This record gives sequence, C-alpha cells and structure tokens, in this order.
Amino acid sequence: MTGQITPPSTPDPRLQGKRILVVFNPRSGHGDSGLPEFVRCLQDAGAHVTERELQPEIALRDDLKNYDFLVAAGGDGTVSSLAYAARYQNVPLLAYPAGTANLIAQNLDLPRDPAQLAGVVADGHAVRVDLGEVEVQGQKNGFAMLAGAGADAAMIRDSEDLKERFGVLAYVMSALKQLNPKKTTFHLDIDGQRRTFEGIGVMVANFGMANYRLPITSDISPSDGRFTVVLLKAGNLLRLVPNLIDSLRARLNLGDPLFSGNLETLEARTVTVDAEEPFPLQYDGELHVETTPFTARILPGAVRFLTPARTTDLDT
Repeated sequence: MTGQITPPSTPDPRLQGKRILVVFNPRSGHGDSGLPEFVRCLQDAGAHVTERELQPEIALRDDLKNYDFLVAAGGDGTVSSLAYAARYQNVPLLAYPAGTANLIAQNLDLPRDPAQLAGVVADGHAVRVDLGEVEVQGQKNGFAMLAGAGADAAMIRDSEDLKERFGVLAYVMSALKQLNPKKTTFHLDIDGQRRTFEGIGVMVANFGMANYRLPITSDISPSDGRFTVVLLKAGNLLRLVPNLIDSLRARLNLGDPLFSGNLETLEARTVTVDAEEPFPLQYDGELHVETTPFTARILPGAVRFLTPARTTDLDT
C-alpha cells in the first residue's frame, strides 16, 4: 500500500453526518466481499448509509447531489458503469472490490479489508482520473480500465464458465487456451490518422496494471487525457509475457527493454478499431455481444476515485 490508512473509530468525526450511497451488484464476485462489515463500520462511525442494488438503467445524476460519497461494490464492470453514470459530478467514488479480479481497485492500490476500505472513505483522499467512452452500434458505455477486441476478449469469454469455481485463476486458465488465437488485419483511425496492422487484438488502455499491479506496458497514465493503444502482434498471449517483464523492468528503472516486436503502443484521444473479421469486444472485463468496429473516446478528468495512492503512483 502506498498510503497510511486509518480505519474509522466509533464514532469518527471524519464520517460523522456524511451521506454515503452504496450501490452493489449481487451477482459479482467469488466468495464473501465483506460488504456488510464495511457498511457497519461506516454506520458505527456516524455516517448515513443508503444501500441500493445495481439496476440495468440506474439513474444517479440527479441523486448524487444528495450524497458526499459514492461506493460502487462489484467487479470492474460495475465500477466502470457507475463511474460513467457519475461522470463529472465531482462526488468521490470508492471502487469496492467485490468482483473476481477487481483490476480497477488493484490499480488504485486499495486494500481488501472492509475496515481499511472504510478508512479510505474516512480519509477522503481522491485523485481525478480519466474515463473512456466506448461506442458500438450506436450505443455508448463507459470504461475505466480498458476496452479490447481480439485475444483478450476471447480470454474473457472463455473464463466466464470458470470464474465461479476458480476465481481469478480462471483468467490464467483461459489465457492458456489462447495458444493459437485468430489473427486478422485491423484498421485503426487514431485521432484522424489511419493505421493498418496484422495481429491478434487491440487494447485501448486507460489504467495500465494487470493482476498484482504488474504493468501491462510502460507509460500508461490514467490522468494524462489520452489512451495508450496497444497493438497485439504476438502469435499468442503467452508470447506477451516477455513484454510484461520489460514493463516491470522499466517501472523499477532496471535498464532498456530486453524484448520487442510482440506489441506496439500508440497514444490517442479518440480511436476507431475495425477488423476484416469481426472480433469479440470486452470493456473492463465484461464481454459484450457487440463486435468490431468500435470507437473509444477519452473523457479527461471525468471521475474522482478514492484511494490511498498519489496520482503518480497510478502510472506504469
């Protein structure tokens, strides 16, 4: 953890009288997330907590003016959908890790202990970061982590039946199935510039850390007003492991890259991705029936996430 977290005492002046909206997804996750204990900690400290179950068309924008904090309890899809619904409303948002992988919470360096998470709310430290907006077939949705078409979306698809039994290990098992993924020609429009390449997928990244806060690639920042577009040229996902090693070396200032050629990174504020063969689409771990083409746009500084980390700690 990058910051000192002080769990709330009973009562706690930092939370006394604060109005907190907790929106939870009852279908998220694997095992007990400790959400009842978290809510009890807030209430014992003197906060007024309202709990709501996530609904497909939940309307937040008019309600948020009545609350001091918003808690999104679920997986990455739940967090990003609520962050998008609350964009530019200036209400600090806690990405409560109640899903399987919880990559957004990991990127924000959040604890998993309910009392410590209540302490993050009590401390009230928030960083302003970008969101992504993805448009496909005329429908717009938000994402905080990344959107992808190709091998990564196929990995998400293959993990769905495994998550309940194996939890986060399901993603590793499904990655091992992608030993010979489909390869095609992708056509990109990156801030008005055309680009074509052959590969197994495209990722449009806002946050840049995978499980255990390992960097996907270097130089990804969720607060620079730009995406990092990752072109996956490798023959399969396992061949990207050396690039993870290079990213970790760069993060630790251990010298120049040892591996190259498996992927390429570009920067963009708006990117449209199309493929000669339709590819599955995922954003923030949620697989969708829509396929390529899709367009992703950056929404600079759209959300304030509660975190013990500093803004610079979120960069790869």
